[in-house]
Amino acid sequence: MSSANLDLNSPALARKRKLRNLTDRVATHGIGIGGISVIVTIMLIFLYLLYEVAPMFKSASIEEVAEYPVPAFLLEEPGTRTVYLATEEQAEIGLRVTASGNAVFFDLKTGAIMEQVELLSDVGSEVSFVTEGRIGSRTVVLGLKNGQAFIFKHKYIAEYDKGGNRTLIPEIVFPYGEEAIDLLDEPIVSLAMNEDEENMVLAASGNSSTVQLVSFEKEADLFGEGFELERYDAPVFELSQRADFLVIDAEMDSLFAANRSGKMERFNIEDVDSVESFEPKRIIAKGESLTQFRPLLGGISVLVADTSGKTAQWFMARDESGERDFMQVRSFHAEDFSNTIDLVSVEERRKGFYTIDNTGVLNIYNTTAHRSLLEEQVIEGQANFMTVAPRADAFLIESNNMLKVWEVENKHPEVSWSSLWEEVWYENYDEPDYIWQSSAATNDFEPKMSLTPLAFGTIKAAFYAMLFAVPLAICGAIYTAYFMAPEWRRKVKPVIELMEALPTVIIGFLAGLFLAPFIETNLTGVFTLLLVLPLGILVFGFIWANLPKAIRHRVPDGWDAALLIPVLLFLVWLSMAVATPIEQLFFAGDMRTWISNDLGINFDQRNALVVGIAMGFAVIPSIFSIAEDAIFSVPKHLSHGSLALGATPWQTLVRVVMPTASPGIFSAVMIGMGRAVGETMIVLMATGNTPVMDWNIFEGMRTLSANIAVEVAESEVHSTHYRVLFLAAFVLFMFTFVVNTVAELIRQRLRNKYGSL
Repeated sequence: MSSANLDLNSPALARKRKLRNLTDRVATHGIGIGGISVIVTIMLIFLYLLYEVAPMFKSASIEEVAEYPVPAFLLEEPGTRTVYLATEEQAEIGLRVTASGNAVFFDLKTGAIMEQVELLSDVGSEVSFVTEGRIGSRTVVLGLKNGQAFIFKHKYIAEYDKGGNRTLIPEIVFPYGEEAIDLLDEPIVSLAMNEDEENMVLAASGNSSTVQLVSFEKEADLFGEGFELERYDAPVFELSQRADFLVIDAEMDSLFAANRSGKMERFNIEDVDSVESFEPKRIIAKGESLTQFRPLLGGISVLVADTSGKTAQWFMARDESGERDFMQVRSFHAEDFSNTIDLVSVEERRKGFYTIDNTGVLNIYNTTAHRSLLEEQVIEGQANFMTVAPRADAFLIESNNMLKVWEVENKHPEVSWSSLWEEVWYENYDEPDYIWQSSAATNDFEPKMSLTPLAFGTIKAAFYAMLFAVPLAICGAIYTAYFMAPEWRRKVKPVIELMEALPTVIIGFLAGLFLAPFIETNLTGVFTLLLVLPLGILVFGFIWANLPKAIRHRVPDGWDAALLIPVLLFLVWLSMAVATPIEQLFFAGDMRTWISNDLGINFDQRNALVVGIAMGFAVIPSIFSIAEDAIFSVPKHLSHGSLALGATPWQTLVRVVMPTASPGIFSAVMIGMGRAVGETMIVLMATGNTPVMDWNIFEGMRTLSANIAVEVAESEVHSTHYRVLFLAAFVLFMFTFVVNTVAELIRQRLRNKYGSL
């Protein structure tokens, strides 16, 4: 049909124009909605991660819930001094023990007395000192004025009626009998006790500068209701001055004796028959007075408080000479340094503690985070006694014959910037370090949740993967797009892109079960191959380029790479064949042993080398595909013009094609790095999953993504561990966001620079 006969206003063409316009509008709005939806989804992910992470950095808060007169034992004189105060698990029942040796259980909300027990009715003495066994054991030891010690435990039994209503019944039990234990011939001034399943150790001191140490072996009685004790008395040993405080460490092999003047003496009591003493040490500044000296949860650390307002954490560690010594690790100060720390109470399940000074100011600290969580005036004047509930959700303060009960909101005290990203000096370590160890079997454990080794492992894994993948992918893309014959390109490119569909769990499985053992067994051959392969290809290329043209021209242009296949196979065979003689000649027959023993480098079977190869194999298709498209899309007139002006194909590639394609190549590398940073299954299966900070290619690592995959299933919802894992996800998210943003800025600059070619 000629244009003269074409009716531009015909109904058919009008309908087509309307349909085309409608399609354009739908596509425009659809693409816009899709793009906005992606942005909104990313923002929602960001906000949700922030929502889960933010509560960790919230400070503690307290609220007074009750105040009443101190519950008094009905048969004793009013105002009898409190020597022990505690609560049960749910902070519903309180226990008060008086200097007369009487115990009163009371309702924590109202102060109503629930039960009363005369503990010392058959002993005929009063309490002069009180200590506890292991923190959280509810074992209480009363040191008496007649030199004896009396041990009991308080427990709480839950009973349910037919309607499911729970009633707690308090009870006093005597695991070692109702008889007092003879220790001294004078009133006990200081007392320490520790125990495990088989042994118990008591140390007592009076007004004289001597310490009596008694060790007991425990045997369960026939009825399983307590223990029978077999006693071993150590010889009495002398101190340089009176011991006002005694502490026995968690392993029951060290005894610390401190005087209010600030002088501390340490003894090795592993063998009670031959106690070894060490040189005394000053633990507070001269002119100050020691007010509290008590163990932290776990019994490894000791908290030292004094009249300067400072509370310090001390524990055993190796000094610069390699000798174990009692060392101050960190200290905590209130805002007003002039106030005296009167009382220190420790948490039963976390490495936290409460202090109250002589003006009634309460401070809450956490040792691992080295963080002050709260400072608040809670009473007027001095406190007589303070205790923290087992779950650290409440605390009690006795002052002026009144008892105050406070609720505490303090769910994530272990978290601070320093505990997450800086070196922390943990218990049982000789120096500060970056450690990730989020859980253990007991509450005594100090959580070690440093994200630094995980972030380092993520960068390390991505670095070695990119080191392996980028040269191969970029060079492969250059050859495929610029030099390879079209027939080959149509086959090679889809095959490489199809590799991207291979599940990473399969790659990780093969890397862990096949590649890692193979590299370990053939380590010399692998390194020989890394040297021989590039040299062999260069030598073959040089020989091929210098062959007569009659021979070279028999191979069609773009098919040269096919000649490398037998060359590569030969070089692999050659590397493995010469590996054994090389290993015998240079590495005494075993390269791995030589690396470990002679070089002192740790070697793990599943290491960064394995991860680099396996993860590089997974990243190559992404980088190759995008880079190849970018190079192939360079307008042909640019390369043809360059060649026409006399440039060689290589000069045209380097000076024309590559700069023009550089934005796309850069995007390919960035997308590949994003894939490597977020990879989970390969790292999870091909490494030892150990959170170490070492660039050693023969050691493994743990990445942020792998750590989330491993631990999220076992973390308690809304716990600190759970939220730290969300923080790890947030860090990954922000890392990807920042890298992609910077990459886009660089890509735009490259596009503007070379877009005019």
